Amino acid sequence: MKQGLLIDMDGVIYSGEELIFGADKFIKQLIDKDIPFTFMTNNSQRTSLEVMRKLKSLGIIVEDKHIYTSAMATAKFLADQGPNGTAYVLGEGGLLTSLHDHGITLVNTDPEFVILGEGRNFTLEMVQRAVDMILAGAKFITTNRDPSPKKPGWNNLGIAATTAMIEEATGVKAFVTGKPSPVMMRSARKFLGLETAETTVIGDTMETDIQGGVQMGYKTILVLSGIARKDDLGKYAFKPDMIASSVDEIELPLKWW
Repeated sequence: MKQGLLIDMDGVIYSGEELIFGADKFIKQLIDKDIPFTFMTNNSQRTSLEVMRKLKSLGIIVEDKHIYTSAMATAKFLADQGPNGTAYVLGEGGLLTSLHDHGITLVNTDPEFVILGEGRNFTLEMVQRAVDMILAGAKFITTNRDPSPKKPGWNNLGIAATTAMIEEATGVKAFVTGKPSPVMMRSARKFLGLETAETTVIGDTMETDIQGGVQMGYKTILVLSGIARKDDLGKYAFKPDMIASSVDEIELPLKWW
């Protein structure tokens, strides 16, 4: 039976601009052994090319087929909902490119959808316009609900905060397409051509990667090189199938393969 991996990046492969020890060797093993994998990221800002360039700068060479973002999941979801959709977008390159590639028309008036992604270039005036559009009947979608890390000097408000602001202003709850939503967890698996029993998720957060994998019936591996701390795991009603300090500790083939 074919087996493959959905791998988070920040906290698993790198931390900020630094490669996590052994991550490059782990990915090389996957390529050498011809094991299907894709990096599954909630960040909707970067295009696939930009993601590949960042990985290359860290010594990891991959192809388009190895990148799956929340922008791609969002665009595919909208295209599946119906052809010729229209959207007003608060977001940047990766999200705009993915929507265009899936035939979604970007508009400034009377959209079918208002879509929120990460970004620093949209203004409060644009947010107010989005609020008016939602109040007029546009459907509200957010690419993820990742929180701000709440660190001094952080240069991004955090999409969870922006989503909450628009929800409060409109009284409309956003539909989330990114992890741990089944929308992204399922479409990423299909992107790799895998079945449920063939899929393993590797991530550093219980609330997104591991929760999403558990809910979909995938095998899950939590690495402690990012956000999660071993002492906190007891508070969750679910658990990963494996815990490793980092991907450098993961031996292939996995024990359930």
